[in-house]
Amino acid sequence: MLTHSCPPTAPHDSRKRSSVHSIRSLRALAVPAIAVILLVGCQSASKTASVDPADAKPARITITPGSDTAAIAPDATVEVTASHGTLTKVRVVPDGAGSQAVTVTGALSRSKSSWHSTRTMTPGTAYTVEATATNAAGKSAVQHSTFRTRTAQQINGVTVTPSKGSTVGVGQPVSLAFDHPVRNKAAVERHLSISTSPKTEGSWGWTKDPLTGLERVDWRPKTYWHKGTKVTLQAHLSGVNTGDSRYLRRDVSTTFTIGTPRISKVDIKNHTMTVYEDGQKQKTTPISAGQPSYPTWNGTMVVLDKAPMVNMTSESVGIADPYDKDVPWAVHLTTSGTYAHAAPWNEGRGYFGQTNMSHGCVGMSLADGKWFYNRATQGDIVHITGSTRATVSPGNGFGDWNLPYPSWQKLSALR
Repeated sequence: MLTHSCPPTAPHDSRKRSSVHSIRSLRALAVPAIAVILLVGCQSASKTASVDPADAKPARITITPGSDTAAIAPDATVEVTASHGTLTKVRVVPDGAGSQAVTVTGALSRSKSSWHSTRTMTPGTAYTVEATATNAAGKSAVQHSTFRTRTAQQINGVTVTPSKGSTVGVGQPVSLAFDHPVRNKAAVERHLSISTSPKTEGSWGWTKDPLTGLERVDWRPKTYWHKGTKVTLQAHLSGVNTGDSRYLRRDVSTTFTIGTPRISKVDIKNHTMTVYEDGQKQKTTPISAGQPSYPTWNGTMVVLDKAPMVNMTSESVGIADPYDKDVPWAVHLTTSGTYAHAAPWNEGRGYFGQTNMSHGCVGMSLADGKWFYNRATQGDIVHITGSTRATVSPGNGFGDWNLPYPSWQKLSALR
């Protein structure tokens, strides 16, 4: 041990043998002590921490919930601990091939002696836990547990906008609309993730449609999107309690791309709409907006959808002045019923570019309406000024842009 672990004595020059011999004679009494010190030092350095397999205790694994546990809440925590060893593998998966239930992710402690789940589980689902731990001698132990999550007595649904694979305008927020009110907004928001390329600053904000009462959480950038940005939403919502034990049943996701920057500026006082693409003016169109008794909303609106023909009635928007018209080239701007559309019934009457005579929509000639319709894309910006009416609320369509960014950030449940 000493010979291999300690440095060898350096060779002596033959011309110094006599002096060396004298020194050795003088130090003869000290050699045994030095040798002992060197021996102890070498043994300490070469000693290993190996454990005799016969002395190593078997690793023990504890899984909570165990197989004899009654059905648990979908948002309960799964925990795995190991004694006399470290965890090397933990899997929590739904039973049954082709199951639509989610696989449970988790986090391992720094000591690798414990693991806990980091997400919720699908309601009404059987799960199997498989855990492996290794003891100090390298011997593995495996433990299993099977349990069920409780079936949700109340369910909440969610609709994601925009759809997967779509190309949208620079004003389109990422939006999740819920079938029922969300009482626990923070619990929902913690399970939402946005990634963008290039990196884009933005924030979640909660809002409600004033007409339908539909509650949403939207993610909008600080400023309009840059052309070509790739956006991905991951929402791990299966098993999240939105409040009052009303659970979400599924994860949702979407990926979309930002297309051509298209911003239309409607000047109600001057009765015009000017369309810009990539910052360049494309066309100025004469329009007729809401008459004094039915003024058009002010503010920034986002194109929701469009249709070549829409039936519009006074009853659908609560207007006393009766009408029932099939309206061509209709571009939808608010859930309260604001459109930019062709109004061929007003052609030849001197309205376009001169006076406002609609029931709140932005009307134009048949040719101009079709031109605008053909270019309009979901997510495009339409900015209206000069009306006597208030600014459209954030929840009325995607009116998110009518709040300054710091005010929008305050609508996050996590601030």
